[in-house]
Amino acid sequence: MPRFAANLTMMFGEHAFPDRFAAAADCGFTAVEFLFPYDYPPALIAEKLAQNGLTLALFNLPAGDWAGGARGLAALHGADAVFSASVDKALLYAAATGAARVHMMAGLADPADAAAAARYREALCLAADKAGEAGLDLLIEPINGRNMPGYFLNDFNRAADIIAGCGRPNVRLQFDIYHRQILHGDVLTGLEALLPLTGHVQIAAVPHRHEPGTGELDDFRLFEALDALGYRGWVGCEYIPATQTRAGLGWLAKAAGGRSERNPPTP
Repeated sequence: MPRFAANLTMMFGEHAFPDRFAAAADCGFTAVEFLFPYDYPPALIAEKLAQNGLTLALFNLPAGDWAGGARGLAALHGADAVFSASVDKALLYAAATGAARVHMMAGLADPADAAAAARYREALCLAADKAGEAGLDLLIEPINGRNMPGYFLNDFNRAADIIAGCGRPNVRLQFDIYHRQILHGDVLTGLEALLPLTGHVQIAAVPHRHEPGTGELDDFRLFEALDALGYRGWVGCEYIPATQTRAGLGWLAKAAGGRSERNPPTP
């Protein structure tokens, strides 16, 4: 079965953020991801990862004033300098933590606005070049309008076209199964078509964004499909626990066939 990374922004909210690393490791996770680490110094994030034997699978570039409603900078008018600085800041955190990939959020803009589209593509190429120099992949993710109204990148096929048009081999798709189902459905066909472009996968049950196995999709069949398709990357658990995080982790044992994430079977 796939390798799972706990999303520390959404999971283990019973603990302060610095304590979520230990909580995730105690539950058997070997990797984590999160939205933004920037409230804490890079050295602290690196220390928490090392103390708990964790890999950092993914985090986001700074996205502007999140509390004020910002959802990224790449497509925004007049944000060039701020965006460039945000890439540099993310790369500092990646260097300190050993992360191999970062996610660039697009921002709130009309997808039909040609000027916004041009800005987005320019920002993507700039960030990809900087990330490439550091040996990192840069991910883009279509996000559904139910959860994030007005988000610029809201179509998986368009994301694939943008990746092809950018022409940078380190630009990859972040395939969030939850967003895919809400935007387009047809998840299995989408995985088959887009997995060659995919650098990271995320999971949450649809429609309530709780634990896998609690929604309208057969998430365990999707895990089997990822294996069959040869996906070997992390699957980020970007879901909101229905109650307490640990109490809802029965799905993980089922997905693992009873094995521990920290003790995989010998090939």
